[in-house]
Amino acid sequence: MDSRDPHQQRHAEIQAENQALRQQLENILREARNNELKMRRFEQLEHKLIATRSLLELVRLLLGDYKAAFGIDCVALSLLDRDHEASRMLDAELGMDGRPVQGLHLLQSDAPLRDLHPDPALKPWLGPFKASQHDKLFLGQEQAANMASLALLPLSRHGELIGSLHFGSVDAQRYDAQSGTALLERLAAIVSVCLDSTLNQERLKLAGLTDALTGVHNRRYFEHRCLIEIAQARRYRHDLACLFLDLDRFKAINDRYGHQAGDAVLRAVGHNIQTQLRAGDTIARFGGEEFVVLLPQAPAQHARDIAERIRAGIAGRPFSLPCGEVITASVSIGLAMLPAERIQVEAQSLAEQLLKAADQALYQAKTEGRNRVVFNAT
Repeated sequence: MDSRDPHQQRHAEIQAENQALRQQLENILREARNNELKMRRFEQLEHKLIATRSLLELVRLLLGDYKAAFGIDCVALSLLDRDHEASRMLDAELGMDGRPVQGLHLLQSDAPLRDLHPDPALKPWLGPFKASQHDKLFLGQEQAANMASLALLPLSRHGELIGSLHFGSVDAQRYDAQSGTALLERLAAIVSVCLDSTLNQERLKLAGLTDALTGVHNRRYFEHRCLIEIAQARRYRHDLACLFLDLDRFKAINDRYGHQAGDAVLRAVGHNIQTQLRAGDTIARFGGEEFVVLLPQAPAQHARDIAERIRAGIAGRPFSLPCGEVITASVSIGLAMLPAERIQVEAQSLAEQLLKAADQALYQAKTEGRNRVVFNAT
């Protein structure tokens, strides 16, 4: 039995209660301070997000700064990129380095996004990590095999999914289904708006790299892209082909039917060339009636086949002019491959060699009768 009198016992109980309350208060204050610090970091990163001026900067901020600031084990971002627009923007920013951004996945279909976010309300989802459903989200990341919980944040504009931001943790309790999502909803909304804004800014940049008449890229873009493709060909030791195309007897079309007709033919030819190319190929109007094409990872015979399809497609197609008349046209094409001895040569010099070789092949095609493909194998 307790030998203390009732007053002593009650005093001890009150002391114990006070100690427990103090501990509880300290825990609440500690959590409040942590939440305050977390909100401060969140707001700082929000301001950085809003200040981003490029897609690459935005992506790196989400995949790098957020991960470090909040101690997240894995972060990944999936973006819908049906027309390879985001891919081209990132390639242009990455420049000759061209290394992929870890944690970024560009999707040509929205089906994977709809699988992740079937709820039409498009709210963040928190819960356990399931390998059968989520194993591809964090591919290549150090902690990917140890994920226990995750948060999936849908990114949307005007009710349409445009992407998904994923946070993964080795702690099964970090992203619990019962946790509040207000902060994550706010983050998803800000990221969605910033993503839309940076894409529009990038489109404005690219507008300066597009030929206004034909809608294909211009010479400035081609020269920039050529250096990137050469760097990629060097790194991965794959082929790179260049086509130099020139409309045959274009001056006669202008002289007989007028410049408006000539412009219509140039637009149609540019479109025809594009339809024969793959997603990763590059077409640009080089000047006047000349076009250039880059074919990465295309061996010589494959590049010749593409060139021949372009030539035949233009020669076999009637062109309707604004005046109502229908004419035919043709192109001569010079083909050259990136030289094999590429390692010790500067990229700019290689680009000049490649274009010069294709131009020489084009000249030969012209002198041999036009409407043909000539391969410069030197």
